[in-house]
Amino acid sequence: MLNRRHLLVSSAACALPALLPCTGWAQARKTHITLALALEPPVLDPTASAASAIGEVVLYNLFETLTKITPEGTALPLLAQRWEVSPDLKTYRFHLRQDVQFHNGVAFDAETVRFSLERAAGADSTNKDKYTWTQLRVQVMDRFTVDIHSDQPQPDLPFLLGQATAIMVEPGSAATNAQHPVGTGPYRVQQWRKGSHITLLAWPGYREAGRIRIQRATFRFIPDAAAQVAALLAGDVDAFPRVSARSVAQFRGDARFQVVVSGSRAKTIVAMNNSKAPLNDVRVRRAIAAAIDRQALITGAADGFGVPIGSHYVPGAPGYIDTTALNPYDPARAKALLAEAGIQTPLQLTMTLPPTPYARQGGEIVAAQLAQVGIQVKLVNVEWAQWLSGTYGQKQYDLSLISHVEPLDLGNYAKSDYYWGYQSPAFQALYQKLQATSNPEVRLQLLGQAQKMLAEDCVNVFLYQPQWVTIANAQVRGLWRDMPVLVNDLSALYWQ
Repeated sequence: MLNRRHLLVSSAACALPALLPCTGWAQARKTHITLALALEPPVLDPTASAASAIGEVVLYNLFETLTKITPEGTALPLLAQRWEVSPDLKTYRFHLRQDVQFHNGVAFDAETVRFSLERAAGADSTNKDKYTWTQLRVQVMDRFTVDIHSDQPQPDLPFLLGQATAIMVEPGSAATNAQHPVGTGPYRVQQWRKGSHITLLAWPGYREAGRIRIQRATFRFIPDAAAQVAALLAGDVDAFPRVSARSVAQFRGDARFQVVVSGSRAKTIVAMNNSKAPLNDVRVRRAIAAAIDRQALITGAADGFGVPIGSHYVPGAPGYIDTTALNPYDPARAKALLAEAGIQTPLQLTMTLPPTPYARQGGEIVAAQLAQVGIQVKLVNVEWAQWLSGTYGQKQYDLSLISHVEPLDLGNYAKSDYYWGYQSPAFQALYQKLQATSNPEVRLQLLGQAQKMLAEDCVNVFLYQPQWVTIANAQVRGLWRDMPVLVNDLSALYWQ
């Protein structure tokens, strides 16, 4: 028997603000906006690549999901009107909207859900969450009702179904979504000038087109921190989500701008290739961790916008425990651990750095700190596509400084083929136990055990939880205050 668990959206939350008295509201308020991002998406299909920049452009704008994650981190209905869940948390019944169509006119229904999730789990899938989708079985009950079954309890399934890797795709256009996306969202692509910008136009056929206030949105790509500041000051950019934190001082106190500091579920780490000697020795990994001063890195690379972490989990997330004391900053201990492991110094390692400012700035700091204990690090700057193919895809690296922005991603440590090369039967068994447990209190205990195990194994150097900074024109409204997922929800934006 399914228990009803309805999540309803308040009609007030969806209502347009009251119009100003007869002052030509439509003429007075702009209907276009220019946003900027540090990274350009490699493709426009978030099921085809692990790059978070894809979702920053397309999620909830071009493509939609069954649920929608809010800034508070809850999952509300989107393409699903409501759902029920079985007491054992293994079966969810989703009741779908009946007024949805894709940009090409094809209707959305239960068969679309089946196709989309089975495609995500298929043998040829490049979906970064493929492991999650392979655990599910989709059963079409009628045209607008679908059951999703799991062998294990899935208390987080509504949240997972609101992420970019769970987008609903139209079977006939799915193969070409990377360059020519066809979704159910309120926007379509007008132009993609690679290396420069992507422009989206509001889609007149959207089921709620009347509530969309931004009719044209342009995403510019500006990786350089100085250029980011210049574009904002010149008025070439109206909003810059996740701008380089180093820029903040120039905008605080300037009435033309607003500065929004957002919480995140991201984890900035020094990733270590556990499958390569000498990094396959936990003593060496612990030595590297002991040589790195987290707080100095937060100050120098994130301009103070970060909170130290000791495992792959962040304060504010359910079941968080503080593990920072398990691998504290201690250069003397780092040297002793290297000697205990039989390492002849200087130890030569390479560190690949993606193009984001936090990585490039942080890499310099980490290299200087490691040099103090006899580890010489060669910094290798790579573009994002190179990082995805070489570091993440082919595991061709020793160290890398990177932010993992996905929430609920502890399961990556249970994947023996993931790019960290961490193969721990003990952690895999613990994670399976966590997945099979429906009791909330027991789950929180197991989450704590999982965090502690990753810290003790020192799989990576867990550095800090970033705080994202958005700088925007003071008249822009609807910006997310917190960002549990990286999204730029254009349908929420408007000009005051």
